[in-house]
Amino acid sequence: MKIDAHQHFWELDKPFCEWPTSDLKTIYRDFLPEHFIEHLTRNHVTKTIVVQAAESMEETEFLLGLADQNEFIGGVVGWMDLSSDKFPAQFERLLKHPKFVGLRPMLQNKQNDQWILMPEVLENIQILAENDFPLDLLIYPKHLPYIVELFKKIPTLRAVIDHCAKPAIKDQEWASWADWIKEVSHYQTLMCKLSGLVTEADLQAWQLDEFKPYIHHIIQCFGTDRIMFGSDWPVCLLAAEYDEVVRILDENLPEEMAGEEKELLYGGNAKRFYQLP
Repeated sequence: MKIDAHQHFWELDKPFCEWPTSDLKTIYRDFLPEHFIEHLTRNHVTKTIVVQAAESMEETEFLLGLADQNEFIGGVVGWMDLSSDKFPAQFERLLKHPKFVGLRPMLQNKQNDQWILMPEVLENIQILAENDFPLDLLIYPKHLPYIVELFKKIPTLRAVIDHCAKPAIKDQEWASWADWIKEVSHYQTLMCKLSGLVTEADLQAWQLDEFKPYIHHIIQCFGTDRIMFGSDWPVCLLAAEYDEVVRILDENLPEEMAGEEKELLYGGNAKRFYQLP
């Protein structure tokens, strides 16, 4: 089973759809399941994980509705306010939906870089850990030290770093990112998505081989059983078509990577992480 572990849908006229904004002309339109089928068919993708794009419970309900209507959507990573005292009751309610498979707080948008370490947030993340329910981490490299602290406090949490923590590939950001990736990868319940890299490079002039050191470093640190492929469609369209995103990863994998290891990257790990049937 080939799984795209990270993609999005949105409908601009929904009240919760505040992003994308009109300046992002390439992706400022509706993107719904019917627009995605051709990419899945051409790339032999069986299931996808749809990830939230708005800080809204209403969007989460909208995505779960799409999942009910489309068999290829294997699961939804939604949004809930992890700082709210209403979280436990809301989480218990959503947990009843079979395709509710993960949560993602949008840490990259928080003014407080240490938001995830606030006592009320940690209290609710502990509930996730107790329920063996995974967390997606939308972060920049500056957040990695706080993710280390998070795992020191809640070592049983299962989580995945989205987009390799968004290194600034366009500016050849490396040393600090690479060091902190190595540090955080020591926590065995943490995984990493090989996704979203093309939009961290020069959108108009990226080169195929410039992604290789980043991809190789992630694989070296996390191993082949803690990585997942994600297209980040349609956000990727700001820089590349779906097929190009697949090619970027395919052609930059280590030559010695075995077939069974590639099967884990392209589906097996996502199936296990999100506990898909």
